Amino acid sequence: MAAQRVFPLSCVVQQYAWGKMGSNSEVARLLASSDPLAQISEDKPYAELWMGAHPRGDAKILDNSILQKTLGQWIAENQDCLGSKVKDTFNGKLPFLFKVLSVETALSIQAHPNKELAEKLHLQAPQHYPDANHKPEMAIALTPFQGLCGFRPVEEIVTFLTKVPEFQFLIGDNAATQLKQSLSRDSQTVASALQSCFSHLMKSEKKVVVEQLNLLVKRISQQDCVECMACSDNTVRAGLTPKFIDVPTLCEMLSYTPSPSQDRLFPPARSQEDPYLSIYDPPVPDFTVMKMEVPGSVTEYRVLALDSASILLMVQGTVTASTRTAQATISLKRGGVLFIGANESVSLKLTLPKDLLMFRACCLL
Repeated sequence: MAAQRVFPLSCVVQQYAWGKMGSNSEVARLLASSDPLAQISEDKPYAELWMGAHPRGDAKILDNSILQKTLGQWIAENQDCLGSKVKDTFNGKLPFLFKVLSVETALSIQAHPNKELAEKLHLQAPQHYPDANHKPEMAIALTPFQGLCGFRPVEEIVTFLTKVPEFQFLIGDNAATQLKQSLSRDSQTVASALQSCFSHLMKSEKKVVVEQLNLLVKRISQQDCVECMACSDNTVRAGLTPKFIDVPTLCEMLSYTPSPSQDRLFPPARSQEDPYLSIYDPPVPDFTVMKMEVPGSVTEYRVLALDSASILLMVQGTVTASTRTAQATISLKRGGVLFIGANESVSLKLTLPKDLLMFRACCLL
């Protein structure tokens, strides 16, 4: 009998402070739905669900017939499951980490180095860059969300510098003047001026940031600042909420917030250590996320074989999964996660006449 290459996973939850609390978190709800024994603590954050073989969050295999207990251990012993191209390109390791995020407060600002820069930074400062891997990322919205993605037009930032003195104070007169003067210059000059402004803001002492935000909140609370509210409504509202009293609040004056019509973000890996993010939909060399929707009127759906290992997340629906290598069918419902080895197809039989929503992460080279 062929070795089993399709099996369910129990995945790791990361309880970072910025996550939504308890059952308000989609991560917690997915966990509770897939595991009836899961205990959700309403006073703890559930920030990320990690579906993969990362050393800090290696998924457990839910199949007693498999000796290796974690996905990472199993892949190390069964590297052909990755697919020939993936295996050779990524030295026998799963090259992606599939996640669900549930965000309550602003996340940290991140840089996304390419492979060459990641290796360099890891050697220079391993405490800040704990691995040598590059960091392209893709985000797909399960529910409405806002993201800061790249810089606003310079003209808008200059307007904020003029109308919000607390913002200019943190940027500094020299950096602000440099940005204003760059308006009529070339793109490289603008980029340099933006970098200077952003660096000054990010390097501001927390105490000074809190002081300036408190001044901003007090000033707006004491006057009918219609003009300011119109130009920075989101920023003002965030500033009025104590838990947002930090640098990300003011980053909204520098950063662009996509329209609600945007349902995906792709921050590419870059060759410079900067925080610039952009929105576009290019081919992604390291990973692909497929959205699969199946109407409840369909009784059976086949997940096609790929020349890549993949991880499937069930967001909505209930099925039984079967494959040529599985010794028994696998029950899969909302929150369930399935590992699918390369060149394996899976038959899903709907056990309830309700629509299916699934996402499948893989690496198509």
